[in-house]
Amino acid sequence: MRPSALTIIGAPLDLGQGRRGVDMGPSAVRVANLNARLASLGYDVEDIGNIAVEQAEAWPEGDANAKYLPQIAAACDLLSLQVAAALSRNRLPLVLGGDHSVAVGSISGASRFFHEKGLGIGVIWLDAHADMNTPETSPSGNVHGMPLACVAGMGPPELVDLGGFRPKAFAKNIVIVGLRDVDQMERPHVAESGVRAFTMRDIDERGMRSVMAEAIQLASDGTAGFHLSLDMDFVDPKDAPGVGTPVRGGVTYREAHLAMEMICDSGRTVSMEVVEVNPVIDEVNRTADLAVELIMSGLGKQIL
Repeated sequence: MRPSALTIIGAPLDLGQGRRGVDMGPSAVRVANLNARLASLGYDVEDIGNIAVEQAEAWPEGDANAKYLPQIAAACDLLSLQVAAALSRNRLPLVLGGDHSVAVGSISGASRFFHEKGLGIGVIWLDAHADMNTPETSPSGNVHGMPLACVAGMGPPELVDLGGFRPKAFAKNIVIVGLRDVDQMERPHVAESGVRAFTMRDIDERGMRSVMAEAIQLASDGTAGFHLSLDMDFVDPKDAPGVGTPVRGGVTYREAHLAMEMICDSGRTVSMEVVEVNPVIDEVNRTADLAVELIMSGLGKQIL
């Protein structure tokens, strides 16, 4: 059964990447009428606003291999508390990013809630990128390329040990879908971690339905459910131009909707986030509007 109540949490963090603008992502998604459109599906919608985040101009970037790490860790800790609090009130947390480093906070919060009940969660990571760099392998030092490694237990302790335990999800229950851009030194992390990665070739050869069916099964196996992390660069830039790091050859408009519809049909989502919407480089807010459409498909909107 799908949840009846949602809590929207904004996480306007842009410290994890070099291209500015994703801090305006939560506002852009709200401007696309998210709250009213979710209410039209029958949800009790609560929007608690944005967590407090630091501005890049106010701080030195710090370690060149993990820029703004203390500030990102502080924001993720705040976010994790809000996510866990929403779950404790039987509300599904919907996090609006921000860059993808916020996933460490949202997944930590969901994992902490179920960890205290002796349960684990899975993760479905819809993304062009693996985001499994560590400070030792990252070519840029941008933390938004590291969150999935942190969730799986690799990376800076400030993020890996958030909430006092690691990993936040076991690798066998973590699935990447839509992968098409992996850094050279990051590849061993993906290949040797036990995380299941479905590349665009897998989607081309097998079709989205087959890939998502297996992804949902893996993320659900022995878990309380899964966290869904949707980076809008999952979708091809033709349909989602306003993203932090666009990569050609992404999933189509309909493939993205099918993925979200199947996630909804599974009834296994425990928390959700949508990240990397950058209105500065978007076209009349159409990436944010697509983000809302995909959220709607993931939360129960049907054609008939």
